[in-house]
Amino acid sequence: MPAPRPAAETRPGTASGPDAVTDVVRWAVFSCALVPVILVWCGGSLAGAGGTALGLAAVTAACRALLRGSERGAARLRTAEGAPHRGRHQRSGSGAHRGGRRPGGHTPVG
Repeated sequence: MPAPRPAAETRPGTASGPDAVTDVVRWAVFSCALVPVILVWCGGSLAGAGGTALGLAAVTAACRALLRGSERGAARLRTAEGAPHRGRHQRSGSGAHRGGRRPGGHTPVG
């Protein structure tokens, strides 16, 4: 028998906390199975329940794709925030041509 999963299991490479996308998809799949059963139990037709199940499955698949894409975008953003910004022309260091005021006698000769 597999070991029970800890309540706050994390995925490698992500922020700490439970994997919310997986939990949402699990509940959606559960609903895709439960809703047609309830519809048939309350007197609905099998064809209507089957159509409802297919519709819920399509919405669940689309939402899962959107959530995963959002998760990848957030991971890219976290990675980009860790890299230092190198400026407009990708130069590092202070350099001689950085603008601003310079101390000392740099006044025009008149």
